Amino acid sequence: MSKRGVLLLNLGSPKSPAVADVRGFLREFLGDARVIDINPLLRWLLLHGIILRRRPARSALAYQRVWTAEGSPLLVATEQLRTALESVVDVPVRAGMRYGAPSTRDAVAALVRDGVSDVLVLPQYPHFAMSSYETAVVCAREELRRQAPGARVTVMPPYYASPGYIAALVESARPWLARPFDKLLFSFHGVPLRHLRREIPGYPDCADAQDCCPPDPALRARDYRHQCFATLEAFAAAAGVPRDKCTISFQSRLGRSAWIRPYTDETLRTFPTQGVRRLLVLCPAFTADCLETLDEIREEGRHLFLEAGGESFEQIPCLNAHPAYVRFLAGEVAAWSA
Repeated sequence: MSKRGVLLLNLGSPKSPAVADVRGFLREFLGDARVIDINPLLRWLLLHGIILRRRPARSALAYQRVWTAEGSPLLVATEQLRTALESVVDVPVRAGMRYGAPSTRDAVAALVRDGVSDVLVLPQYPHFAMSSYETAVVCAREELRRQAPGARVTVMPPYYASPGYIAALVESARPWLARPFDKLLFSFHGVPLRHLRREIPGYPDCADAQDCCPPDPALRARDYRHQCFATLEAFAAAAGVPRDKCTISFQSRLGRSAWIRPYTDETLRTFPTQGVRRLLVLCPAFTADCLETLDEIREEGRHLFLEAGGESFEQIPCLNAHPAYVRFLAGEVAAWSA
């Protein structure tokens, strides 16, 4: 019988918050054609002529603010998840980062050394986007074909509305939902509008916090914005949060092109003018806390909201290695093994 093994995939992190290490990480990350999807020559000029000259020092300061004694929060949380999952399933579990270390290549090599020939790939991206889920899965498949050409490979599809995932999100958020709040903001990582238009020609540019996505069910497997709304709707129903207390926005824009809207920073500034004084923020596009949740939202987002007149701001932690999330992933492993 084939020996089974699990491959966890996540984005990755610099190996340290030093400027040189951050520059190397950004070079790999932003050099990915599925992240900055423009003419290769223009991408190289943009990356080396502008981004890598200006951004590493600024990003290094942000990484220094969130770095822990154990290292990168994303890497620490992913390793804790890997350890917790491996303790409740009877197969080896390895974690690979799309960028940085431990790399997807190294994680696949470890599975090969374990004698694994039947692999379940668990992307830590609940929603489909070419710049996250797709690039990580393509990289993993390429490494598996190269290092284990005869291996059987199963990839967990995006699980943005899976009952188990939603139940884990709700359980992890319960302590925060039990406190008084005026609004629950679902802040998802943004993507350029052109990414969605590559998948779905003529995709609308919606500025409001409503699901104006194309209704064709055949397209929704690759409709990131719609999938984000589906997570919000499923969470609100499962948690018993009134729908009018929930809204959505998209963070982490890069460059001057149009990204999917509404934008998180603009939303945070306008909330107090709408009577929102006590705010909860949830970031379901990320399964592990990272720079985008710990600095961009918990620190910069808090500052924007309070400066605009808000009174209370709390960011609900990501799933990380929460027992409910471990149970959900263990259930996926059990269903695959059956």
